[in-house]
Amino acid sequence: MQPATKVRARFLAAALAAGLLFSSHVHAADDCAQPKPVCDARAAIFRIKAFDPVASAVRIGPDTLVTARHAIADADHIVVFPAVGEAIEATAVPSAYAGDIILLKVSGLAPGPILKPASLDPKAQLFTVGVDVGRRRIRAYDPGRLTFPPAAGHPLARLHHDAYSQPGNSGGAVVDAAGRLVGIVASGGEGRSEAVPANALDALRAKSGNAHKAESKEIGAAIRICTLNIEDAQRARARRLHDQQAKALETSCRRSANRQLFDEAAKILGQTGRSAASIALFELSLAEDPNAVNTRLGLVVSLSLGGRYEDAVTHIRWLMDHGVEDMQVLRFGIQAGVWGGDRALAERAYARLKVVNPGLAERAKGFLEKPPPRLKPRTTP
Repeated sequence: MQPATKVRARFLAAALAAGLLFSSHVHAADDCAQPKPVCDARAAIFRIKAFDPVASAVRIGPDTLVTARHAIADADHIVVFPAVGEAIEATAVPSAYAGDIILLKVSGLAPGPILKPASLDPKAQLFTVGVDVGRRRIRAYDPGRLTFPPAAGHPLARLHHDAYSQPGNSGGAVVDAAGRLVGIVASGGEGRSEAVPANALDALRAKSGNAHKAESKEIGAAIRICTLNIEDAQRARARRLHDQQAKALETSCRRSANRQLFDEAAKILGQTGRSAASIALFELSLAEDPNAVNTRLGLVVSLSLGGRYEDAVTHIRWLMDHGVEDMQVLRFGIQAGVWGGDRALAERAYARLKVVNPGLAERAKGFLEKPPPRLKPRTTP
């Protein structure tokens, strides 16, 4: 599951082709392979349409839903699709909360199940429940486990897990095997998913209401502008990202107060030779959630592209110490370890690589024994 910036246009085309934006989703009670409480939780999940043409929302009160803020941005019209009956208009509750969730008020919803926040058992199975774009209904996906809990002392930190999720699930539920709400789907990629902890709902409510209307509009507009700037930058990269576009991207995404948008902008800036701006955004994101593996990996890439191998080794060591030892981490461990003066890290990554990929390790051996000159930092053309 990716944030809106990568899939928004694709969702719209697919949804229009399938008629998804104009028909109610259906629940198939007999095809859910998950525990019954998880399957039952589908009745508390709704497909919505706003800034993102397809997203999910969780019922947490008779007339209250919660969803991902990046799916709403500053949209004035939010449509909720009940399982049965006509679509219903919803209203976003103004909020100054900096996390990626927002409340929706919906009049006219038929009575139905409500999911209540529950404490997270670190050993529990976790399930994503949200809109399946391809199947045109709410679906409970195969389970996973918690990989990192929300980082202590970081109020906006997320819970990290490896339960399956996909586009359209943003704003949906992460539940345990008893069907209890433990998180709201935020983002994911590379088999690593993130959710806003369900206990953040108290902080959200405390910063929601008409008193926060002006700040809420500013955050929503920044999310929309950042998202559009990211899409524009992704198209421009085949040619060249001009300095004015890069500055607009960086500024709007900083104002969005949205971690996955920080990361998306940082990736683009790094890949176009703007290492300093990229690193700063990744560091801003990591300061908010130090357990964010994809953010830390992105920072390693940008530090390496900027020739800052000495700084990259700290983050590579953290990743390996926490069990993240995929091919990308091990390759950067060898490269940054050699060029950044940490031979022990390079040897450690090489030893692990020999176990998981002997063929690649054989090629890496030459790099260890006769290192080439350090690559020059990538800079803006």
